[in-house]
Amino acid sequence: MSAMWWGVIGTSAIAFALKYSGQSMPAKYLSHPRMQKINNLIPIALLSALVGVQTFAEKTNLYIDHRAFGVGVALIAFSLKAPFPVAVICAAVSSALLYRFA
Repeated sequence: MSAMWWGVIGTSAIAFALKYSGQSMPAKYLSHPRMQKINNLIPIALLSALVGVQTFAEKTNLYIDHRAFGVGVALIAFSLKAPFPVAVICAAVSSALLYRFA
């Protein structure tokens, strides 16, 4: 077997171990208020990181293009207390228009 297959098998084993340890965690640890707060914030951090990487990076280069304008429009919509679907639609439309006409 090549080194790549050992890496795939090792990564799979680690992922399984992490998932199993999360499932076998006692409920008293998961019901702690601090843990609840952390669990509520993790998806926000992951989604923010994903948006940042997908918007401003391509392979190893940083770019600022029409997607950054869409993110800016979404930030303005959120600051005006727009609901999430409205902010996403505004960002998508503004980004598409800028891409089409620029």
